[in-house]
Amino acid sequence: MSALEHPLKAEIETVRAAILASDKAITERIKWKAPSFVHGGDDRVTFRLAPKGIFQVIFHRGAKVKDTAGFAFEDDSGLLEWLAPDRGVVTLKDAKDVKAKKAALVKLVGRWMKATAT
Repeated sequence: MSALEHPLKAEIETVRAAILASDKAITERIKWKAPSFVHGGDDRVTFRLAPKGIFQVIFHRGAKVKDTAGFAFEDDSGLLEWLAPDRGVVTLKDAKDVKAKKAALVKLVGRWMKATAT
């Protein structure tokens, strides 16, 4: 992260710190040159830092494809854009967008971590 060159680096750091502070069971590693958040030994939420004008938070169930039969997740925040039944993305465009969405995003990450832990 120290070498990251991105116009939204401060916002990326803010969201990263908020996610890590939200639950001691969440750990972090760098995957694909971006923060990836781990719960129960599996990556569950990963930042996507390209293209440079935005950053995205990808919600997934780990690196390996899992059967989606019986999996359901209700996004009460309305932030997720669903890419698949068990994969979604939240796009953050600028500092104002991060400020408006940060609290709901952190809550969403916590709910996702619990829902995908099985």
